[in-house]
Amino acid sequence: MSTADNRVVLTIEEAAKRLGIGRTTMYTLVMSGEVRSVTIGRLRRVPVRCLDEYVTALLDQPIAPAA
Repeated sequence: MSTADNRVVLTIEEAAKRLGIGRTTMYTLVMSGEVRSVTIGRLRRVPVRCLDEYVTALLDQPIAPAA
């Protein structure tokens, strides 16, 4: 296990990589509040816990019927 796997907070880029999405999409999710983040000094960080919450919320959404 690498050191990055043990961190409590990630940069926007690291959070995007962890979810397998683009940096721009991650910024959009953070700025819209869909993924919660924290400010530490002047830095924006995404707690790993908030990524887990986001994915759990996605799983809890009802499945749309096939068109």
